[in-house]
Amino acid sequence: MGSLPAFSNGFSNTPSKQGINTHIDENTLADLFKSQQSHLNFFFDNVDHSQTLAFTRALLDAAGTVFFTGVGKSGFVANKISQTLVSLGVRSAFLSPVDALHGDIGILSDRDVLVLLSKSGATEELLRLVPCARAKGARLIAVTSVEGSALAGMCDMNVHLPLERELCPFNLAPVTSTAIQMVFGDTVAIALMGARNLTKEEYACNHPAGKIGKSLIFKVKDVMKKQDELPICRESDLIMDQLVELTSKGCGCLLVIDDDHHLIGTFTDGDLRRTLKASGEAIFKLTVGKMCNRGPRIIGPDAMAVDAMKKMEAPPSPVQFLPVINDDNILIGIVTLHDLVSAGL
Repeated sequence: MGSLPAFSNGFSNTPSKQGINTHIDENTLADLFKSQQSHLNFFFDNVDHSQTLAFTRALLDAAGTVFFTGVGKSGFVANKISQTLVSLGVRSAFLSPVDALHGDIGILSDRDVLVLLSKSGATEELLRLVPCARAKGARLIAVTSVEGSALAGMCDMNVHLPLERELCPFNLAPVTSTAIQMVFGDTVAIALMGARNLTKEEYACNHPAGKIGKSLIFKVKDVMKKQDELPICRESDLIMDQLVELTSKGCGCLLVIDDDHHLIGTFTDGDLRRTLKASGEAIFKLTVGKMCNRGPRIIGPDAMAVDAMKKMEAPPSPVQFLPVINDDNILIGIVTLHDLVSAGL
């Protein structure tokens, strides 16, 4: 067993008016982190990889749903591991042991696996659940930290999670044991991810509302402004005649095209300021084509939206938009930095 953290070195011996020590220093926190690291290393050094492999294969081979259950803090961990598996495309769910004993066990079938998390392996609610789950034909797997526990003996398989001690000075509060359970469950989840050959695209499909999913799913054509929203003009148009078009479409630019809708260049509000400063009153006679940028950065509609953002931010200087061009160099849209940020990228 590991030694108790040296709390007396970091906490004041003088209680506050409420009878609680209110002083804590950096050394105390450092000692606690070192102690927790030591306890976690004990787990890593002693975990039985053959048991872990058998457990992983049991989940991989499950014909039905992989259910997780637990009580208290172990229940929270069981729920979280189940959610991780779901996000990776594994059929999984959390089954409350109390609710299961009051009807929810009806969801179990002989195609399912039920994983029971318990540090002690003596949790009463789980011990009561086992014979009921066995009657449904589910495969039962205990995940415990006490050798020879009652729960381990009642299940088809047991995985022992080696626990040196809790970080709690009384060795009671479940902080190290739950950290071990979480590390174990999530590591197995990633092993399943690899075994199932889950691709980034498949993972993204399970996270469509998150930034990860959007970066792997959204293409330029999904977020770009299209024909009727484009601030277009011809190169022969006078700059001063296009001020409304320049400012009204919310793009901060003009897209200069020819009669066949091929992109010639771009003219931005920054170009307008520079032209006005350099030309003065002569700006009234200048055409857009004479002052436009004829080599703007462009992008195709099937490019990933996240790549459009990277292209905007690339050296030598960032830009706020990219004209979208098809294979025939025809302008079909524009994607702006605002569009990408609004899409959650």
